[in-house]
Amino acid sequence: MEIINFDSTPSIISQYMAELRDITIQTDSMRFRRNLERIGEIMAYEISKTLNYKTEALQTPLDTANCRTIADKVVLGTIFRAGLPFHQGFLNTLDKAENAFVSAYRKYREKENFDVFIEYIASPRLDGKTLVLVDPMLATGTSMELSYRALLTKGTPAKIHVASVIASQAAIEYVKKHMPDNTTVWVGAVDPEINSHSYIVPGLGDAGDLAYGTKE
Repeated sequence: MEIINFDSTPSIISQYMAELRDITIQTDSMRFRRNLERIGEIMAYEISKTLNYKTEALQTPLDTANCRTIADKVVLGTIFRAGLPFHQGFLNTLDKAENAFVSAYRKYREKENFDVFIEYIASPRLDGKTLVLVDPMLATGTSMELSYRALLTKGTPAKIHVASVIASQAAIEYVKKHMPDNTTVWVGAVDPEINSHSYIVPGLGDAGDLAYGTKE
């Protein structure tokens, strides 16, 4: 399994990451959503370099041109709700991709203990396709694994990409153990720990609340 950490090679993603973390900027929810979207656009571009392409002879107004187009069938899978602007960034770049959506949420049994529940799936068939699973915050890795297992009811993808804005080191280790070997993880930064509520530290807070408002 390959882990690609954009924080190890500074780029414009570093600027967007800084704005996502900055509490003085986070109050602008539109800017927060747009930064998630922009990071998604760049990650999708990087993932596009790993795909297979075919050459087609296309007619221009003057002659024919040999053009390369994506040969792989790509499915973008997103975990509600914080994943939506991140997903849109991927879709802006990989605009011919099919889309899948999974509802995964934490249900707390006690103050610091929770189970992850999957209640909703909408997905095309996945057999032989490239599945890109996106979720901004990879805190424990549990939601990502359960979402992937749920999507397997729609078929087995040929290749899996997991994309997150911030992951904890514990989640990276979890994904290594519980996701298939043909998975590549793309992450904007890896933070050292999670707290007693399983939030990434230093992280950026609750991405869903920052993007869409505090939930009741």
